[in-house]
Amino acid sequence: MKRLVSEWLSPFGRPRFRKPKDWADNLKPGGPGHHDHLGLPEHLKGAIKKSQAALLKKQSADDGYWFISLRADTTLESDTIMLLNFLGRGDSPKVARLAKFILSQQLPDGGWPIYRNGPADLSATVKAYWALKFAGHKAEEPSMARARARISELGGIHHVNTYSKFYMSVFGLYDWRGVPTIPPELMCFPNFFYFNIYEMSSWTRAIVVPLSIIWSERPPIQCPPHARLDELFPDERRWIPIGDVMPPHEFLSWTNFFLWWDKGLKGLEGRAPHAIRRWALRQAEKWILEHLKESDGLGAIYPGIVNTIMAMKALKYSDHDPRLIQQITVLEGLELDRGDMLEMQPCHSPIWDTALAIIALAESGVTRDHPALVRAVEWLLSKEIRRAGDWRVTNPSGPIGGWAFEFNNAFYPDIDDTAMVMLALRHVHLEERLEMAREKACLRGLHWLLSMQSRSGGWAAFDKDNTKQILTLIPFADHNAMIDPPTADVTGRILEFLGYIGYDASYPAVAHAIEFLKGEQEQDGSWYGRWGVNYIYGTWQVLRGLAAIGVDVREPWVQKAANWLLSVQRTDGGWGETCETYHDPSAKGQGPSTPSQTAWAIMGLMAAGWEDSEAVADGIEHLISTQRPDGTWDETEFTGTGFPKVFYLEYTLYRDYFPLIVLGQYRTCLREEDQAARRAMAFAEEA
Repeated sequence: MKRLVSEWLSPFGRPRFRKPKDWADNLKPGGPGHHDHLGLPEHLKGAIKKSQAALLKKQSADDGYWFISLRADTTLESDTIMLLNFLGRGDSPKVARLAKFILSQQLPDGGWPIYRNGPADLSATVKAYWALKFAGHKAEEPSMARARARISELGGIHHVNTYSKFYMSVFGLYDWRGVPTIPPELMCFPNFFYFNIYEMSSWTRAIVVPLSIIWSERPPIQCPPHARLDELFPDERRWIPIGDVMPPHEFLSWTNFFLWWDKGLKGLEGRAPHAIRRWALRQAEKWILEHLKESDGLGAIYPGIVNTIMAMKALKYSDHDPRLIQQITVLEGLELDRGDMLEMQPCHSPIWDTALAIIALAESGVTRDHPALVRAVEWLLSKEIRRAGDWRVTNPSGPIGGWAFEFNNAFYPDIDDTAMVMLALRHVHLEERLEMAREKACLRGLHWLLSMQSRSGGWAAFDKDNTKQILTLIPFADHNAMIDPPTADVTGRILEFLGYIGYDASYPAVAHAIEFLKGEQEQDGSWYGRWGVNYIYGTWQVLRGLAAIGVDVREPWVQKAANWLLSVQRTDGGWGETCETYHDPSAKGQGPSTPSQTAWAIMGLMAAGWEDSEAVADGIEHLISTQRPDGTWDETEFTGTGFPKVFYLEYTLYRDYFPLIVLGQYRTCLREEDQAARRAMAFAEEA
């Protein structure tokens, strides 16, 4: 009781937590929703109705959530084949099915991409080649010969990323001297040290802590003779110095400093006091086991789960150990049955999908007390996180609250998801019991969000002030997501929620965030999108946030963003942008039109005051004309981002609920225009 009262009352009285007087009333929907479509174009009404029906069919009949598969690249299937062999299960029938899926994704040039319709990626191609060899494919097969040639063209096996080398070293195919050091002694650094594991991003912790155990123990796994990669090496060397594959750097540089440290740590390996290593290993194991509580695997993400399984085996966990069995079961839960093929998901996204589905249905006119929406709200309320997580290290006084991305991930509530959930909760009429539960949950979530604002004024994804750029120069940081700095897209979403419950620029948190966004704006007016592809995503979300908190959208810096969106509209009326923009920003706003990105751009323009423009009308027509007869849309591109330049995502519901959201918002604009015209006509007649 003392803890609950403290969490409820402690934020009050501090300027950061000052709230609008009517914030709680603004959590309730303003009306019952709209049953009628009077005066609306027939094709718009039909498109909305079909889309609503399609989305409602995808709701879980048992629990009320929405969740459709989340897809990525073939590195997941490749790593699963590697793991099965690591576990001594190389003869599993799953191997052939995984390999068949990998082969189905091979490009004509012999390589494998990290996003659909993208170019071949070296690490993904080497992993795929190795996985196929594990599965029994011969080096002389045409598909394998093409893959070898592409690997050579892309720079060769020595230039794959750290984690690829790490896995190859476990099987004795690559010398550990060529792999960046990840010692378990990382766990020895106190949280107040300049460098400790909590200065790394949450997902990096989930990847690296188990790898540190594997680095120490180096379990002697024999690679089957048929899966060796000797033909990929240009000579007899089985490693090259790490510095040879690092980006160009000066002699006196932080990169060289870390390389010297790496060399020193390798020299100490096996020579330092064994007691320190044993203690570090115990700390790493304890950390992992603690973080498996109330979570679907470490971080509830594929790499963390796989590395945890390998770490447990390195620590000699029995195959019958329930903790190991549980992690294997969690991994199997990420499988997607494709008949004679097997695909792997990077994680599950039910909380994100459910929140967006509620918003789409409510904003498109489904009645606010619809049983589907009420059930979804009940499920979301049941998933609120009520324990402290890793975020507490840098935010020790922050109140507990928020939501994660996955089914269960208690240590990592997600700032973006928390805002999206609360944006959804405010759309539904609830009976008194649930209404009170919503208010309390949103109060906790609001306090948590406000406490997580970084010093720069922006918000990140999981942590506060996780911004030490120097850590991105560590040799094992080549996954391009070593830290979790504040981003424009997440900050825009927070402002959107704050604006809807009554915040404006008079509140310090909002004013600080606006300054952050001004500083993040690109020269052409756009904003970078960290969690969606890319500048269309970032620009849309910032414009929505600015409009919600009452910024005058006629201001030049806001209109500059709208003009950028107008400038990249395609001739078919849609918008599109590819993952290539993370590698080459000059390609921003270029790509085939997609339903999700078209919806983002239209919403951005509408937020900036362009709802009556021809561009918006053309975009709406594009969405309606490309809708499938079953009410859904096709989307061939990846529009979600995991790690920029390294890992991308296909959210298979993006193509459905974002178009429905914007069609609903456009319908509302037309109704308001029609009502205004009727009022003007009535006034004229009276006069």
